[in-house]
Amino acid sequence: MVEEIILGFATLFSLSVFLYLIIGFLVGLFFGIVPGLTGTLAIALLLPITFAMDPVNALVMAMGIFVSGIYSGSITGTVVNIPGTPGGAVTSIEGYPLMLKGRGADALTHGAFGSFIGGVGGVLILMFFCPIIAKGALMLHTIDRFSLIVLSLVAVCIASKGSVAKGVIATVIGIMLGTIGIDSQVPVARFNYGFVSMTEGIELLPAIIGIFAISELLFQIEIGLAKLPTIIDVKSIKFLRKDFIPKFLDIKSIGAKLYIKSTVIGNLVGALPGAGAAMAGFISYAEAKRSSKRPEDYGKGTIEGIAAVESANNSMCAGAMIPLLTIGIPGDAVTAMVLGMFKIQGIVPGPTLFAKSMHLIAPMYAALMVGSILIPISLWLFGPYYLKMTQIRRSVLYPFIALVAMIGAFSATFSEFQMIVALVLGIVTYLLRKQGFPSVPLLMGLILGPMAEDYLRRALMISDGNFMIFFMRPFSLSFLILAVIFAYFLGFKQRKVLEAM
Repeated sequence: MVEEIILGFATLFSLSVFLYLIIGFLVGLFFGIVPGLTGTLAIALLLPITFAMDPVNALVMAMGIFVSGIYSGSITGTVVNIPGTPGGAVTSIEGYPLMLKGRGADALTHGAFGSFIGGVGGVLILMFFCPIIAKGALMLHTIDRFSLIVLSLVAVCIASKGSVAKGVIATVIGIMLGTIGIDSQVPVARFNYGFVSMTEGIELLPAIIGIFAISELLFQIEIGLAKLPTIIDVKSIKFLRKDFIPKFLDIKSIGAKLYIKSTVIGNLVGALPGAGAAMAGFISYAEAKRSSKRPEDYGKGTIEGIAAVESANNSMCAGAMIPLLTIGIPGDAVTAMVLGMFKIQGIVPGPTLFAKSMHLIAPMYAALMVGSILIPISLWLFGPYYLKMTQIRRSVLYPFIALVAMIGAFSATFSEFQMIVALVLGIVTYLLRKQGFPSVPLLMGLILGPMAEDYLRRALMISDGNFMIFFMRPFSLSFLILAVIFAYFLGFKQRKVLEAM
């Protein structure tokens, strides 16, 4: 295991592979900094290109986008209070007040340093626990896997932003969409309503492009026209490179305990399917405020809060990979797209992945860790110039991205119908988001729904239709009990706390 990881790092540092990491890292920075263009969107646009790429290069590039995209969303949140990503919204609570105080460089610096600590720590946790979890996954039978997916769907619903009920509805819509096409066990077309094209069903890659790329473009165009300036004015802001080096006294005042605690929180939250950086950052921020000696400073601009949020945000990246690699269930929207890359390359995630494809997984570990190290380096190199990226005109940028997205939807399947699917799903998701429905549960329902149906039907065949079989196996019963606990304590209880705040 150790030797394979060392070989993975050696593979990463070969010139051609490392170049892909750098390209992915820079693309993630760009998409994260420009408000509305997330790392998720960048990987969605990258997916069709990976057909012709070497698997290692494709996965390393995706990890570079993942890591930098999560961090860079906090840059515009700190500078102009317009977060580039959902995770950056929590950072802006402390970052923007610091910017108004003339300490914007400190906010960006400690955000980058926290991302570095959380990212590296998260990968170390990933490398240690993934093989252990994979061995445990071999003990899961069909019945247990269905209950695990139920737990995952519950986590998706309650982790989604906004109303739990709307998260449930979005998940159910995704599950319903997953039933369209050929039955997985009987060669019969379902829910095609007489249209031969619908027999194809909804492919994953066009669905991702529609749900994230197309809907996000429509959503950001509306917001841009209604609320945001076409060009963000940052000409009056000046930073020098020396301003982006963290001061030892500041790091000492934050304390190693906060970094470690936030890293662990981010990793654990990342392992919950559908949770994402925003939830990891919020929980870590709330815990940091609770345990702080100066809780009254929070909300007014404190580097302590920024360090907590960013450590958790980037630790989440490694945490989200744990359920994907071990049991084939994506931890968030980005890892759902990595699952799409796996399918393109013929890689089957699960317990046997570490025995058969460690030569692919080890470079991913290395890319996540090295990408985290590149974050403070990139801030020192490009910090004074980051802000200029926010000045790109949306009127030029959005049509180009829309064109690339539609071409990507076609090239993924060479089906005109799937292009229509991407467009329709984009419009539907846009309309749902306008009413407060989250998009991540929609995608996770589409991915996990068919898996849940398959395991359910196979389990009922084994038990001759007796549903009690799900309560008779220890693992299955444990997952169902956890689902109830999550629904109560993390769902309804948490909403009551948030409403009272």
